[in-house]
Amino acid sequence: MATPLDIMKYGDKILRGKSEKVLEFGPELGPLFRRMWETLIEARGVGLAAPQIGVPKQIAVVDPEPEDEKKLIKMVNPRIVASSKETDSLEEGCLSIPGVRGEVARAANITVVYQDESGSEHKLYAEGFLARIIQHEIDHLNGVLFIDRLSFAKRALIKGKLKELAERDKEK
Repeated sequence: MATPLDIMKYGDKILRGKSEKVLEFGPELGPLFRRMWETLIEARGVGLAAPQIGVPKQIAVVDPEPEDEKKLIKMVNPRIVASSKETDSLEEGCLSIPGVRGEVARAANITVVYQDESGSEHKLYAEGFLARIIQHEIDHLNGVLFIDRLSFAKRALIKGKLKELAERDKEK
């Protein structure tokens, strides 16, 4: 396995920007997906968006069963085209915001349309944990972090931790 890529941390401006749509599909996407998957495994995560590794493109990987590359979902330009009104509120965390967790309400099921690394379009119906991961990663592509979806009271409770994370990142 190659050296994992650096994961951007809370306070890095790239995490708040809207990612660019991928217009050209070429051989560079394969190695990028591979490195993202390796980074995801090393970090013990279940999803990773390109902005989290410093690439402002609409690219994400989702692996609800880590370490099984066959189940890895490689998404380019993903968009949710349908979602349930029913929501589930569960605890989430983020590789870019270590040590912070919180209850987030998300659609219980979604339909997402995305392209693969060759540009072919796919449609995927997802529910439960998989739907949650995909929504979380698509949020990243739009500059939204899970903490933005927390209640005002919960955000107030983690304010100090977020400030600490942002300041630590500036020191690097």
